Amino acid sequence: FFGIGSTLARVKITYVVSKANQVKDFLNGLLERMGSNAVPEVEETAEGNVKVELKGDDLGMLIGRRGETLDAIQHLTNDVVNRGAEKRIRITLDAENYRAKREETLKKLAEKIAGKVCKYRRNVTLEPMNSYERHIIHVVLQDWPEVTTYSIGSDSNRRVVVAYSKDKEVSK
Repeated sequence: FFGIGSTLARVKITYVVSKANQVKDFLNGLLERMGSNAVPEVEETAEGNVKVELKGDDLGMLIGRRGETLDAIQHLTNDVVNRGAEKRIRITLDAENYRAKREETLKKLAEKIAGKVCKYRRNVTLEPMNSYERHIIHVVLQDWPEVTTYSIGSDSNRRVVVAYSKDKEVSK
């Protein structure tokens, strides 16, 4: 009352920045430092994850050889945004619809290689791939009766082997 016997109040203010805004801010800074004019379009999914589509000119530099640069940017973004978070979110990064095109290419490659394996009855070892790309090959060929797939190697040199399987051969 009239300031008699009063003490100063301490007020603690916190604000929460959405994951989508964190992703956008991080990517804007990263892309600027890379000298790219690409703009990230960020969208939160119903599951709480974040999808990012990079828009702009000359995105080939950001995709890199077989998507390696795009994967690296996605990995960095995931690490930065999820650092210290109790609940991690998945961030998916794409440019020029690269991921869908690559998936379709891998499906065609898997079927072509499986055909060769069945015809010549010889195992074929594919080039090194990341885990997602290897998964696509395994899934596409799991229903092929005469082939089986497995991975060999370690780390960045891990490859898929498409092998002829006598056990799975269909009686003619």
